[in-house]
Amino acid sequence: MQDNSDFNGNDNKSDKSGNRPPDNSNNKKILFGVLAFALISTFLMNILMTSFSGSNMFEIEYSDFMTLVDRGAVKNVRIESDRLIIDADISKIELPEGMSKIKQVGEVTFYTGLVGDTELIQNLKDHDVKFSRKVTNSSPIMDFFTSWIMPILFLYAAFYLIMHFAAKRLGGGGLMGVGKSNAKVYMQKETGVTFKDVAGQGEAKESLQEIIDFLHHPDKYIKIGAKQPKGALLVGPPGTGKTLLAKAVAGEANVTFMSLSGSDFVEMFVGVGASRVRDLFKQASENAPCIIFIDEIDAIGKKRDGSMNSNDEREQTLNQLLSEMDGFDSSKAIVILAATNRPDVLDKALLRPGRFDRRIIVEKPDLIGREDILKVHSKDVILDDEVDLHAMALATSGAAGADLANMVNEAALRAVRMGREKVLQEDLMEAVEVIIAGKEKKDRILSSKEKKVVAFHEVGHALSAALQKNSQPVQKITIVPRTMGALGYTMQMPEEEKYLMTKDEMLSEITVLLAGRAAEEIVFETVTTGASNDIERATKMARSMVSQYGMSDKFDMMALESTENRYLDGRNVSICGENTSAELDKEVLSIIRSCHEKALSLLNENREALDKIADYLFEKETITGERFMEIFKEVKGESAETDDEKSAVIKTDTEEREEKSEKEESVHFDRS
Repeated sequence: MQDNSDFNGNDNKSDKSGNRPPDNSNNKKILFGVLAFALISTFLMNILMTSFSGSNMFEIEYSDFMTLVDRGAVKNVRIESDRLIIDADISKIELPEGMSKIKQVGEVTFYTGLVGDTELIQNLKDHDVKFSRKVTNSSPIMDFFTSWIMPILFLYAAFYLIMHFAAKRLGGGGLMGVGKSNAKVYMQKETGVTFKDVAGQGEAKESLQEIIDFLHHPDKYIKIGAKQPKGALLVGPPGTGKTLLAKAVAGEANVTFMSLSGSDFVEMFVGVGASRVRDLFKQASENAPCIIFIDEIDAIGKKRDGSMNSNDEREQTLNQLLSEMDGFDSSKAIVILAATNRPDVLDKALLRPGRFDRRIIVEKPDLIGREDILKVHSKDVILDDEVDLHAMALATSGAAGADLANMVNEAALRAVRMGREKVLQEDLMEAVEVIIAGKEKKDRILSSKEKKVVAFHEVGHALSAALQKNSQPVQKITIVPRTMGALGYTMQMPEEEKYLMTKDEMLSEITVLLAGRAAEEIVFETVTTGASNDIERATKMARSMVSQYGMSDKFDMMALESTENRYLDGRNVSICGENTSAELDKEVLSIIRSCHEKALSLLNENREALDKIADYLFEKETITGERFMEIFKEVKGESAETDDEKSAVIKTDTEEREEKSEKEESVHFDRS
């Protein structure tokens, strides 16, 4: 099958060195546009000046002018080359019939055309009218110069300066350099980042290390017949370290590293993007061996669909990029890296072998990766000897590298606020809560009634988790309001990380989510708005069980929804008919209703524990998971742990990976 991307018309012309000649067509178009703009602006300016200059004067007939002179209304006359300017006082005279349309009274300025009246001067003298004539020393050439040439030059200079500064702000290097590439060039280790600064991405580093080794030692690969990969695409959710990996490549490669964003190619002028692509690869060829890094490549690499909403400038830029990636010689040791979190929108021609040969997945880190990332970001932070980064890694399941870096920084800031010189474990755990739920909202004071409702709600979550085998252990319960809208929350921490989740575990989690509302129903015999977030999460989980995970007897293993933007919001899109969708809603409702009834049953059977723990939480506002279990055992009157009292088998982060939630830890938010 023929690949049309190999045909590029005149763009394939090159000189002996392999570089394309500079393209000056855009500059010529810009200069032509500037001149056209100046001429049109000058013409309009003259029209406006002419109209404004006569906006306060009235034109009259010459005969009416002579009548005004005879009636003594004219005070002064200025004689110009083609007209008479007349100052008159018409307040005490009767206007001629031809001036009846003039409603103004008092002193008015008129003008009329100059005719060959030889008796005009004598007539003005007879009526004591002052008159004068303007003395002009300019020639017609000078008048043309001042009226047309000077305004054109002024507008051209103003427009040139505006375009010059605009082009510099857009990265084009001025008006004549708007088509130049504005890539940032790093030599050797100028980025200050190496692979030692990147943790939790072992597979990605291994793939990139091989590319760097090819740049340093191409002979051993060429000897065996291996070809250098032309490009590698870094794909993953935001905050996982794609750009950091690219900077680390710059620090490790010891070759020229050219970095720019996909949006830098697309500008206001058509053809600029394609010109910048040509210039970028020309620079790369001159500086080989070289690495080119294009961040957010989806800005120019979206699929070409030919619809009305397509962008010709972006498509021209993409076509030029495809041509350049096919055209450059791999023996020159030029590698292209690109990063995106939307691989599904990229053009298929961009992803085929021979362009981006490798797709490197940069996922959210696992437990070991999170612990390594915490070590990297805390190496310059003074930590207490008792700090346990493993415990923090467990509590941050689903967090990306950027989230973990933010948490460490928040912990250091809290230690400073508390007047300490070291960061304690409590600072780190509080930082986790700040990132998840926000800071404590000290100005929000709940009434006694609302505080009690929130207390029973949160204990409902915790108690249902303790009473089920397939739930995560409770770490903390609090009813202190947070800035992200939570009036309280229950935090559950897994004991280990797993990558699969069973149907029973998901049903247990839905039951835990609905147990807060169930506690309100049992104790207060009414419901509040505080369970909105729980209901939303429970419904989403139940829907995924039916539509994606094949955990429904009615639909068996039939897929009813697909996931879009997997690395961003991960929203689900229906792929079934309307009737099937209605049946899907009924199946989801059945799961929700079953779990709700189970939550009510669990709490009713343990009403004494619910009341006692809620009263304690109401008084203390925050209790730990250990204290929660101690009170629970006291109520049950047992000294040893039973299976019902144990913290259940740990739910993994698979659910949140597949459902694309922002956080995977089980934290129940109660929003007002």
